[in-house]
Amino acid sequence: MTDDAPTHVTWLHSDRRLPSRFVRPLLRFTRVESASGVVLLAAAAAALLWANAPFGDTYERFWSTPVTMSVGAFHLDETLRLVVNDGLMALFFFVVGLEIKREVATGDLRNPRVAALPAVAAIGGMIVPALIYVAFTTGSPAVDGWGIPMATDIAFALGVVALLGSRVPVGGRLFLLALAIADDIGAIVVIAVFYTENIAGWYLASALLTFGLIWIASRTGIRSLIFYVPAALAMWFLLLESGVHATLAGVAVGLLTPARAMYSDRDFRDRSRRILEAMEADMTVSHDHERIDHESLSLSAIARESVPPLHRVENALHPWSSFVVVPLFALANAGVRFDGIALGSALTSDVALGVSVGLLAGKTVGIGLFSWLAVRLRVGSLPAGITWRQITGLAMVAGIGFTVSLFVAGLSFADAATADLAKTGIFAGSLVAGVVGYLVLRGGSPATERQDE
Repeated sequence: MTDDAPTHVTWLHSDRRLPSRFVRPLLRFTRVESASGVVLLAAAAAALLWANAPFGDTYERFWSTPVTMSVGAFHLDETLRLVVNDGLMALFFFVVGLEIKREVATGDLRNPRVAALPAVAAIGGMIVPALIYVAFTTGSPAVDGWGIPMATDIAFALGVVALLGSRVPVGGRLFLLALAIADDIGAIVVIAVFYTENIAGWYLASALLTFGLIWIASRTGIRSLIFYVPAALAMWFLLLESGVHATLAGVAVGLLTPARAMYSDRDFRDRSRRILEAMEADMTVSHDHERIDHESLSLSAIARESVPPLHRVENALHPWSSFVVVPLFALANAGVRFDGIALGSALTSDVALGVSVGLLAGKTVGIGLFSWLAVRLRVGSLPAGITWRQITGLAMVAGIGFTVSLFVAGLSFADAATADLAKTGIFAGSLVAGVVGYLVLRGGSPATERQDE
């Protein structure tokens, strides 16, 4: 791969190809993810310190605390860790579903030409790591964990890129974000198809029926959360009982969230002007406070419905997902106890090597090779201002697979010892991928083009 004469597609507002109302929310999104990476790192470090402290046995006892919930005929028996993994992580996957819907409806994934490069790159970034893992573990039961090194952690990856400032153009950040979102789609499919066992048909059929009711409600213009929240909770419970991983309910509801506002910008302006004129007249002439209050409520409702539900919900939940749910998940799952384990042997085990080499080398080769093929075959084009060196660095950074990798590791192995080996590989591979990717990107030239946010 060479740097000469790349074919570029402009992804930047400054070049008038993408509207500011798309680029600005995306940049805000990347800033939240970057900041949450610090909290996520602190939670993971706290889990490791807790598990390996003199009182480390309390870590497993605490997260294994039984939790029982009963509502009428519905009864749940879970542990505290499963409440986080099956319950709170549904919120994380709901936000992922919103991100995917936004990209498909108004973002990069709407334009086939622009979406092609990160989509093809993501395919390579999933296939090659999985093959590397299988090569290390073939012939053993641990081969079931082939999905572990396929994932990219958006928060950590964007956090590393944020440290580089102008050395990575906006187009590079958007490429990495689109790549990670396409990667999330692949991870969701893998979890749904390959990590689901013992399907209970009646519960699954009921969950699909609930999904259909939510779809009909969204198509007929029902906007009230009084309907959607109970329906989403019912779908989550039905999926949990069906054997399909319950967090997929979050993705499904996220994909159904409307991406269009009820009122256009022109409608909002005209309706608001009429209401404000009426309010001014009432305040000047009649002083009818009840009428003024009614007009204020009408103005508030119109303002609310002039913003797409997808944007409203994502803005409200994204910080909770990034700063509360994902760090709690890390705190509940990252506590690998090294007492009595030879770290050198753990790092060189087939499972740990398969995961770590898959994350570092697999992501780098898979994303880099498939990106080069996409450009070579004119299926996709490089973002503006991005060189092949930067694509390689971004591919390495994409090897940080923390959150979803830990999630898939929990689904892959019932044996805690094997799961700990996989987690060790995730830590090692993600750390090296982040450091090496940072150094490769830092060695590039700072972006010189004007990037108007």
